[in-house]
Amino acid sequence: MSQRALIHLPAKVRRGEVIMVRALVAHPMETGHRVDSGGQRLPRDIIRRVEARLDGELVFAADLHPAIAANPYVVFPLRVTGDGMLTVDWSGDRGFAHRERAEIVAT
Repeated sequence: MSQRALIHLPAKVRRGEVIMVRALVAHPMETGHRVDSGGQRLPRDIIRRVEARLDGELVFAADLHPAIAANPYVVFPLRVTGDGMLTVDWSGDRGFAHRERAEIVAT
């Protein structure tokens, strides 16, 4: 499966401001509780962890569970102290891993 992820930041950011970071990743999220047409349980395939780092420092983390929707969307606050590189990592079952980056330029 081809991964697609988006990080959305406000167009203008000021130093000291708290912004809302919005991150979305394309992933089907199978709970492991459903069965296929042959009665076999579909294997669980979920994103287990989301981590965001600003210039290498952890600023947000969340553990996800089977009840989360497909294509998980997370929103978290971030206080901007200056310019930096925001990196968001998603990891999960069956070796799923994806990384997306967004540059923050503060005025």
